[in-house]
Amino acid sequence: MAHSHDHHSHDHHHHSHAPAEFGRAFGIGIALNVAFVIAEVVGGLWANSTALLSDAGHNLSDVLSLALAWGAAVLAKRRSSARYTYGYKGATIQAALINAALLYAALGAILWETIEHLRHPEPVNGKLVMLLAGLGIVVNGFTAWLFSRGQKGDVNVRGAYLHMLTDALVSAGVVVGGGLVLWTGWLWLDPAISFIILAVIAYSSWGLLRETVQLSLQAVPPVLIWKPSAPFYWPSPA
Repeated sequence: MAHSHDHHSHDHHHHSHAPAEFGRAFGIGIALNVAFVIAEVVGGLWANSTALLSDAGHNLSDVLSLALAWGAAVLAKRRSSARYTYGYKGATIQAALINAALLYAALGAILWETIEHLRHPEPVNGKLVMLLAGLGIVVNGFTAWLFSRGQKGDVNVRGAYLHMLTDALVSAGVVVGGGLVLWTGWLWLDPAISFIILAVIAYSSWGLLRETVQLSLQAVPPVLIWKPSAPFYWPSPA
């Protein structure tokens, strides 16, 4: 029985240890995103681009989600206490759940902004929009890369990785949309591309939201569920 208990606690520790190794990645990601939010706000006001301003709000939610994930990683390293006998390892799951919820809230805000752009298209400084969106690809892509090697081992790191990767995708779509609008003059192309990006992000992020909800309810992870391949019958007594 003692051996079984030790093995269980080792597995649980391994699951929650992954994000603790990414303190530097969280720090760099937060610093880069704060700087990028400031650049987007200034650039959005200068270029008369509500798309850039709304994207700045989206990236601000990234700063909050990274801070939550980092805080959860720190809590996961703390030992158990008399009040929290299981320790603080569940904080990583709670932070991942908040992270996923923030992502969908940001998607809702962007969807609203996209509908408004489709109803009332306005000319913007396309070159400046493309320049800042290109910078967003670099910032978010680099931050996602920092988390890439740990995203398969912990749901919290995976949440941060997916958040940054989808932001890089959003920035790429803004660059493409800005270029096409400059080339064709069709202002409706920008919100049309935004709809496609939103659909891709919502689809790719659904798995994370579902998994974190299940883990927060203390469900057994799918990979640990044992399913017998054939029926088993106990031998009847002679």
